[in-house]
Amino acid sequence: MAKRQLKLGAFMRPISIHTGAWRYPGAWPDANFNFDHIKQLIRKLEAGKFDAFFMADHLAVLNMPINALKRSHTVTSFEPFTLLSALAAVTENIGLIATGSTTFDEPYHVARRFASLDHISGGRAGWNIVTTSNPDAALNFGLDDHMEHAERYKRAREFYDVVTGLWDSFADDAFVRDVESGLFVDPDKMHVLNHKGKYLSVRGPLNIARPVQGWPVIVQAGASDDGRQLAAETAEAVFTGGGSLADGQKLYADIKGRMETIGRDPEHLKILPGAFVVVGDSVEEAREKRALLDSRVHYDSAIASLSVILGTDASGFDPDGQLPPIPETNASKSGRQRLVDVAARDKLTVRQLAQRVGGYGGLAFVGTPQTIADQMEEWLEGRGSDGFNIMFPYLPQGLFEFVDKVVPELQKRGIFRKEYEGRTLRENLGLPRPKNRFFEG
Repeated sequence: MAKRQLKLGAFMRPISIHTGAWRYPGAWPDANFNFDHIKQLIRKLEAGKFDAFFMADHLAVLNMPINALKRSHTVTSFEPFTLLSALAAVTENIGLIATGSTTFDEPYHVARRFASLDHISGGRAGWNIVTTSNPDAALNFGLDDHMEHAERYKRAREFYDVVTGLWDSFADDAFVRDVESGLFVDPDKMHVLNHKGKYLSVRGPLNIARPVQGWPVIVQAGASDDGRQLAAETAEAVFTGGGSLADGQKLYADIKGRMETIGRDPEHLKILPGAFVVVGDSVEEAREKRALLDSRVHYDSAIASLSVILGTDASGFDPDGQLPPIPETNASKSGRQRLVDVAARDKLTVRQLAQRVGGYGGLAFVGTPQTIADQMEEWLEGRGSDGFNIMFPYLPQGLFEFVDKVVPELQKRGIFRKEYEGRTLRENLGLPRPKNRFFEG
């Protein structure tokens, strides 16, 4: 029986999620906003046969105190569609995934942008559906209040229906382009959506031919109950926060079980937890690299990062005391609960928790290529994941070390490709091309 195959995405916005990354010896301090650097990184990832380059997006400067913000390397970054369209021209196989908000954007805009990116890249686009949890984003879109959590997910479900409906505006063979007869498009193969729902009203049709992949790959992040249900109904890849293997197995079984309940094939969704990876020639060396990296995090950044994820100001908490009860907020529920659970499990003080979060507090593989591959294989075979969304500790060296040392070890074990399976992101992820709901069957 053939071995299960890992799928690997690269979490590339910010270029490194670790707040000390830009201060690491030999790192590129401007990597998050330097196109020449980013070109080198994506080409290296493609040489390593990564499935996708994932660019998360933020619609506001991070909501943290200025004393912490001034120490952050993620204050600015490129707008994702502009960057990914440019990167499409210098790559051939790697997928290009961008965040598109269902709370602060319009479905027609999202449908057009992703359809365009899919055509420009030859079928390599993916849409990361997010509901946007940063309350400051509302202030950039003429709103005083952020939409309530559950309401955001209800809007997102309708938003998905509209966007995918717009992608199906034309049959695949609608554009005849018959020079002799003068017929460019067959009007019988164009569908006007005429959607009128609770949150959205969109006539259509989309003014772009159906995407190369039918639809760009649908990606979702988040692990709240609302998020899991939306993923089971709509997603083809899920980027989750990483905890323990046992936690991963529970999430994996839950989402795939929900898919079976509604009649979706569980193999048509890839669950990819975020994994922070530090590679060393020995476990001790890798741990020393991680310790040096964590030492570059300023406490201002640490406590501010904690505040953002908890959704409440932690600066007044007793640094050497236990985490107090955290009130319900409109921030990401799954992210907050993960931290509360970690603090209780490991009996961390507020200071210790902040230091962990200020660097990176999620799933981390810190070791040799062999020990890292051992852990990844355990997650894959134990049905904790279908692969990982890799977070690199510092750039460029952290990324280069993973591609040059860990990827060959995974290939040697027969659990990761040596060549791409196809040209499109769907082909490489092993996902079917969706039928056009209006013109097939």
